[in-house]
Amino acid sequence: MRLGVLFSGGKDSCFACYRAMKKEKVVCLISLISKNEESYMFHTPNISLTDVQAEAMDLPIITHETEGEKETELKDLREAIMTAKRRYRIDGIVTGAIDSVYQSSRIQRICNDLDLWCFNPLWQIDQLKLLRELISEGFRVIITGVFAYPFNEKWLGRDIDKKTVKELEDLRIKYRISPSGEGGEIETFVYDAPIFKRRIEITKAKRIYSRYSGIYKIEGVRYVEK
Repeated sequence: MRLGVLFSGGKDSCFACYRAMKKEKVVCLISLISKNEESYMFHTPNISLTDVQAEAMDLPIITHETEGEKETELKDLREAIMTAKRRYRIDGIVTGAIDSVYQSSRIQRICNDLDLWCFNPLWQIDQLKLLRELISEGFRVIITGVFAYPFNEKWLGRDIDKKTVKELEDLRIKYRISPSGEGGEIETFVYDAPIFKRRIEITKAKRIYSRYSGIYKIEGVRYVEK
């Protein structure tokens, strides 16, 4: 089966792609570039770098801009998926959805309308288990967005390693946060993974932060041979 992956460049879409590749043939990535930083549907920090990640993975990518307006942005998603179906003859769509019924139900509806299979390989996975599997499988991930108390500026640009996962576990107990950021608390960027042909090295970045909300804006990258 030929699949297209809804791809944000974050850990969930990358890991979903990785799992899908073990079962089927991934033929393209699909990224929605939202102009609305508070999009209900789409990841936004460093979304413009998905083409860099696609090249590192040696996969073609379809990028489609959207104003990011609630519900209207679904029309843009549908158009992007239709382009993938026409251009790459996909039979299904892969998502990185874990718990969000809002996102998964809307993507499922589009897939049903277009006669495509909707594959959610991370659905209902334990969030701490997901983070630990990412590390053990060789994914290299940094935190590029924080949007809730008690995340301070020091979290921005931080690698997700065993120490980070333990701290996220403690924060879940103390503050009831979603350790994988499923509640919108954090966003991430994958700079290396088993499915990357080349590693991405971040050469320039800056932190933009205020009142428990901020992003790690990546301004320069280069490829490193593995």
